[in-house]
Amino acid sequence: MREKYVLNFQIALQAILANKFRSLLTALGIIFGVAAVIAMLAIGNGAKKEILEQIKLVGVNNIVITPHLEQKEEKVEELEKSEKKKYSPGLNLKDMYAIQSVLPCVSKISPEVIIETRFVKDGLSRTGKLVGVEPAYFEITDFTLEQGHMFNERQLIAGDQVCIIGKNVASKFFSKENPLGKFIKCGPIWLKVVGITKEKSISKNSISNLGIRDYNMDVYTPLKTILIRYKNRLLITKSMLEMANKGNEEEGEETNSNENYYHQIDRLVVQVNNTENLQSSSEIISRLMERRHYGVTDYEITVPELLLKQQQRTKDIFNMVLGAIAGISLLVGGIGIMNIMLASVMERIKEIGIRLSIGATKKDIVLQFVIEAILISVCGGLAGIILGVILSFIASKVADVETIISSWSVIISFGVSALIGLIFGITPAKRAAEQDPIKSLRYE
Repeated sequence: MREKYVLNFQIALQAILANKFRSLLTALGIIFGVAAVIAMLAIGNGAKKEILEQIKLVGVNNIVITPHLEQKEEKVEELEKSEKKKYSPGLNLKDMYAIQSVLPCVSKISPEVIIETRFVKDGLSRTGKLVGVEPAYFEITDFTLEQGHMFNERQLIAGDQVCIIGKNVASKFFSKENPLGKFIKCGPIWLKVVGITKEKSISKNSISNLGIRDYNMDVYTPLKTILIRYKNRLLITKSMLEMANKGNEEEGEETNSNENYYHQIDRLVVQVNNTENLQSSSEIISRLMERRHYGVTDYEITVPELLLKQQQRTKDIFNMVLGAIAGISLLVGGIGIMNIMLASVMERIKEIGIRLSIGATKKDIVLQFVIEAILISVCGGLAGIILGVILSFIASKVADVETIISSWSVIISFGVSALIGLIFGITPAKRAAEQDPIKSLRYE
């Protein structure tokens, strides 16, 4: 029995090798179909991984409120339409307390004040972000410390001159020493390093798509430290009054956009306890902020997770369409195999007649042609896998997208190619087995 299978395999292989070019053309549909399936799934897996990483970066179940400054032209038109300009206190800590008191589903809330300043240490200098935060910030953003400790209660309440530095800040300014307990000058003030964050992997796509910064180059200090020792925009100072007077005197001159920036905090992240509450909580916050800011829309409310999930759904639909096209290519390849095999049967009627006359059974003839079709499909599948891997590599380099080739995509596409050879090879095989040996021997 085993010898019979080996013999039929050898005959099928000889038939394929005797018509190499025709066999290659027959397998092209399978090759491109398998390659397309592998490449599309690799791109889809890469996109899915990127979305998951971005969700981790923005945090789960978060609602982000950021200040929004209207353009000067819009303000002029508003003033022309209304006699009295509407007043807004800007985004401030009172908004945070109001949200906490109104929304019972809030699990954590994190205000941020971000100052662009210069870091200095032992002759080294570079600009960076000094971020005033509270402990909830590190929990929401899933930040962990590599060394040191978080701010203690006394440092948070008193606004002590302490900081936690990003991994890259530590590498740049403290390359030859342990940063803990040392000082780094942030703007006009020296801050004592009490902790170092673990490095957070952030892709260029995430930075551009989400509008986030490189957290590894940030320096974090208690929110009270920023408000007490650096800047509290909610307080009216002598310098602010002098700047305002100077602006009134110099008519027609444009002032720096920072002079008009009246928001006390630069970002407010609200984390709710359940994804189902995201949309409704966002709507409640929107109405609350509208009342507190007296109808002035000087803020923007976004739900990053929902935006990213919508983006993921769009990409999934796109991948499904491309996968369907690749599947159609495999189907066309299968039809091509059946057509060529049917033509091969007509060309080899005399050969079939000779085999039947010397003792071959109809099962042997069926087996020969089925094996031939499967061999073409399997070889096409193997070539398609190689081409798919190459296309995935080219896509990652040329289009600058991450591609992940999963073993399942290779196994499934290869299995489908072999199955197509079996399914579409049966009909020609049966046609060959049904030939009358006498008529076949007379066929010219």
